[in-house]
Amino acid sequence: MKKLLGRLAASLLALTLTTGFAAAQSKVTVAIGGGSCLCYLPTVLAKQLGEYEKAGLAVELVDLKGGSDALKAVLGGSADVVSGYFDHCVNLAAKKQELQSFVIYDRYPGLVLVVSPKHTNDIKSIKDLAGKKVGVSAPGSSTDFFLKYLLKKNGLDPTSASVIGVGLGATAVAAMQQGQIEAAVMLDPSVTVLQGSYPDLKILADTRSAKDTLAVFGGEYPGGALYTTTAWIKSHEKEVQALTTAIVNTLDWIHAHSPEEIMAKMPEEIVGKNKELYLAALKNTIPMYSLTGKMDPKGADAVLAVFSEGSPEVAKANIDVTKTYTNKYVEQVKKTSGTNTK
Repeated sequence: MKKLLGRLAASLLALTLTTGFAAAQSKVTVAIGGGSCLCYLPTVLAKQLGEYEKAGLAVELVDLKGGSDALKAVLGGSADVVSGYFDHCVNLAAKKQELQSFVIYDRYPGLVLVVSPKHTNDIKSIKDLAGKKVGVSAPGSSTDFFLKYLLKKNGLDPTSASVIGVGLGATAVAAMQQGQIEAAVMLDPSVTVLQGSYPDLKILADTRSAKDTLAVFGGEYPGGALYTTTAWIKSHEKEVQALTTAIVNTLDWIHAHSPEEIMAKMPEEIVGKNKELYLAALKNTIPMYSLTGKMDPKGADAVLAVFSEGSPEVAKANIDVTKTYTNKYVEQVKKTSGTNTK
């Protein structure tokens, strides 16, 4: 009888542990707008560090060509959350699509407008891009928004350049090297990779640092974030909190470790064969990562101002930008773990 009770107890314990583990591991699919881009590193690194698992999530990362494709995946129901640029939340608000970011991991966008090495003599300024082919990650992505904003800021029609989707990684670098496009909006590590081969690479606009972002936008301008529909957030608060905790912990880890230690944790296929160039790009990018995960309200206002200037639809929509983000879940991380989220 004792043996039977012992076996029964062991079976019940095993069942409890199994069901408890299954219940803890909520499945979430995150669509990334270009996983090789350093702007999205915190999302990938969180998985490498096991932070999603620690938070009770089984996260599948789906790598797509650009932010617009990642957004389509969520709106179409094939993914739950976007790891992409916050500005989509503002742009879609004008179309009555309710999207909300819940953790910010890039305090600067890191977007760089670069001239193709084969067209350096033809293009001296942004005004010279009228009528030219300019690469973006994908039409409708944040790289495209950035280009249109710069064109208008320099007195040109936002549609005066021909937009070509070239992705963010090796395909974008190849298109620039071969001169298939005259210029491109790129992100690291691709910019640093090009500079490794072309030290005199011409940069027309840069938002990888506080100083450069201030020069372009007049203030901080949030970039990468986790965001999704408000409906999904309301029905999956546990998962949203877990994702936020994972990203905030990853940001803390980034700022407590060296670039070399960060690179060592990244997948080899993302780092690539030239580790020196990747490391150089990573060193350029680390200041871009948020220290807290929180949205700066002034940054959100800046995104709205930029889009209002470049899009009549956004300007007329009377958007309440405070509804496009929440700091609630980041604040909860601070309360439960004492994480610094000032």
